[in-house]
Amino acid sequence: MDIQHVTRLARRHHSVRARAVLALGPLSVLGGLLWAVLQPYRVTVLDPEGQGFWWLFVEPPLLVILVGVLFAWLVAPGLIRDLEEQER
Repeated sequence: MDIQHVTRLARRHHSVRARAVLALGPLSVLGGLLWAVLQPYRVTVLDPEGQGFWWLFVEPPLLVILVGVLFAWLVAPGLIRDLEEQER
């Protein structure tokens, strides 16, 4: 799935359910960013002294951001197609 396809899906007229599905990815990314800003001590990449690889890159705010991006790119387009087929 390329980003242009997701953008085209977002620009079309959708039902409320489809808009809610399209909003889940960006809202998750926003939530992860806010979490990282409000609790910067949870992101040890900012202060890596004495931390191993997994401790640095498996951080809850970073995982929430990653899940939001993956959902928007991989899951949402298929769900939108299914919702559009169901509405027809």
